[in-house]
Amino acid sequence: MAFADPLTVTISAVPITLPRVFSQGSETKYSSADGLVSLSANHTLVKQGRERHLLRIDHSKLTANPFDSSENVKVNMAAYTVFDIPPAGYTDAEALAVWVGFNTLMTASTNAVTTKLLGGES
Repeated sequence: MAFADPLTVTISAVPITLPRVFSQGSETKYSSADGLVSLSANHTLVKQGRERHLLRIDHSKLTANPFDSSENVKVNMAAYTVFDIPPAGYTDAEALAVWVGFNTLMTASTNAVTTKLLGGES
């Protein structure tokens, strides 16, 4: 079963449409029309039969060059979630419950833990 096509991600209150641009085997990529935002999903088997499921967003923008303010440079960042699951012992529901707990921690109180993490706290 596939994700919806197109997907929409909202960044800073701006919805960005991401149509599917690639799909082969267990990998799919979605990208904005300007190519500045993309989302990819893939599923792989890694050592000892573990399943790895990845959802990643890549974001690019133009910003002032810190060495020459008369020109702009393209910068980028990525954020992703990886599920690394052993071949036996966890159901999809159990893995989801772990992620829900983690996501709740990261987003509680207006993203307080995430904000602290980005600020270098641990």
